[in-house]
Amino acid sequence: MRVALCQIQSQDDPGKNLELVRAQVRTAADRGADLAVFPEATMARFGTSLRKLAEPVDGPWATAVSALAAEHAITVAAGMFTPGKDGRRVRNTLLVTGPDGIASYDKIHLFDAFGFRESDTVEPGTAPVVVTIAGVQVGLAICYDVRFPELFVDLARQGATVMVLPASWGNGPGKAEQWELLVRARALDTVSWLLATGQAYPPASGLDWGDGPYGIGHSLVAAPDGTVAAALGQAPDLLVIDIDPETAVTLRKSIPVLDNRAYTTSAPTG
Repeated sequence: MRVALCQIQSQDDPGKNLELVRAQVRTAADRGADLAVFPEATMARFGTSLRKLAEPVDGPWATAVSALAAEHAITVAAGMFTPGKDGRRVRNTLLVTGPDGIASYDKIHLFDAFGFRESDTVEPGTAPVVVTIAGVQVGLAICYDVRFPELFVDLARQGATVMVLPASWGNGPGKAEQWELLVRARALDTVSWLLATGQAYPPASGLDWGDGPYGIGHSLVAAPDGTVAAALGQAPDLLVIDIDPETAVTLRKSIPVLDNRAYTTSAPTG
């Protein structure tokens, strides 16, 4: 399975961000990728009025992404915002669209940490999601979800050997080290591939948006043994790499941590 990590710097305008997606999808497809993974908040960066721009997964922005995926015969995973059910908040949604159909996942764990309250403007999702991409079972997660191992264990137990993890990982002291550590840990404790794509670091793009929070870049692919298979720096970039989901299947036989778990829990439902 050939995958592309599309590390972009989203801005305020969904239309301009769609052009970034268009360019990266074209390049990823030209390089033979089956799956192109974009960051959380690809549709528009955090700091914009999310409620005003939110639209359903069959709305104009998502439909345009689906058209790109169809044009290039590739699956695209990209972060967007959809209307919440409570009428005052949005959902932080991962759109997955391509030859295998359209699916979506709403972020379960909201970033109420480090003095930030995502739950003030974002309504939590309620259910883990596993999709099939090019014959491979792929689990979906978003950013802060990575701090909650039980979600990834649930996805792995549903059959996922690959996890897609878009993020807009907030900058700050030690955050880059935490990001890599957590991604590698989730790969290791579920014996899965982790495809973690972050928003680029604005200063690396010559942008100054004040104190943030904003992404740090450092997208990476973690292998089922917890090693880093490939990684990017801070600036916008594209990483294409071949992964073998069967590696996870084989390693799970020799390191059967999913079967050996004596204590289990389930992901939150609200």
